[in-house]
Amino acid sequence: MKVPGGRLAGYESWDGTDPFEDHAGPYFFKRHENGTITCAFEATPTHCNGGGFLHGGSMMTFADYSLFAIAKDVLQGHGVTISFSSEFIAAGQAGDFVESRGKVVKATGSMIFMQGEVFTGSGENEKILLNFSGIIKRVREKA
Repeated sequence: MKVPGGRLAGYESWDGTDPFEDHAGPYFFKRHENGTITCAFEATPTHCNGGGFLHGGSMMTFADYSLFAIAKDVLQGHGVTISFSSEFIAAGQAGDFVESRGKVVKATGSMIFMQGEVFTGSGENEKILLNFSGIIKRVREKA
């Protein structure tokens, strides 16, 4: 598990559990005192498209990671994304500290319904980059 410093101080990762996310990120999460989870990454040129803005696929991958980090306590095991929707709101760029927040809308015995947003900045300078929603299907362990 990576324990980063700088703007990511207090965050942790699941390094080594998802090769694609490890390659696309690295992404991190932090549990706050009120129980909510925030996810974050530091955007670099490798997260950008040819125009110099955050690649849409990069933001969607981060949002998918966020689904699982935010639902971790409710999920209590393995799951797969069975539905994912997003709307691009604004562009980000290399150097941005990109975060996400979200919530579990409903959890059933087999599925978890989620929604959230990816953003950069804070307070008056906050800029929402992407709205997202998704459904995680719980995967039962084989006996």
